[in-house]
Amino acid sequence: MALQHAENLFRRFRGQVVTVKTVSGGVYEGRVTEVTNDFVELIQKRNGESSQVFLFFHAMESMLAQETAS
Repeated sequence: MALQHAENLFRRFRGQVVTVKTVSGGVYEGRVTEVTNDFVELIQKRNGESSQVFLFFHAMESMLAQETAS
């Protein structure tokens, strides 16, 4: 049931920039582009190049949503 809550949370933040910390200590920042029942896809942009990062919900420790300017 906990994975369903994580999936719903990321669906709410689709298209927004988030920072995710994993249980192994890795920190990933990117725009949420795809959400499935197992993982979330982030698009990271660094030095003008973009890359895809896939994070499984089991590996996540915490998530921080970036504040958007209104």
